[in-house]
Amino acid sequence: MRCARWRQLPLDSTREAREKSASGCVDSAVQCQLSVHGDDEHYGLLGDSEYGTALWLRWRGRADVELTVLPDCPLVGPGPDGEGCCLFADHAEQHTWQDSREESPCTS
Repeated sequence: MRCARWRQLPLDSTREAREKSASGCVDSAVQCQLSVHGDDEHYGLLGDSEYGTALWLRWRGRADVELTVLPDCPLVGPGPDGEGCCLFADHAEQHTWQDSREESPCTS
């Protein structure tokens, strides 16, 4: 099950996020993409950056917010048609294919 925390993108970060995003478009609010976790550090996907990387909004509490470009998680699920993980390399907790099948697939 995915973390239920959401964060609005701070206005001063919006222009920088649009410049770093491959599409030039970013959502104004993002949900933490990690599975339910006890840590207060959250990561919301803003969009692809360049091949093999994505732009993330990292936040902790209300004041500590930053844009960060992270490499994609290289792991895939078991089986011949293994689903790729939609998170970043070295993330904590579960891979996205290990979450409940009720969750929607990763999209930006």
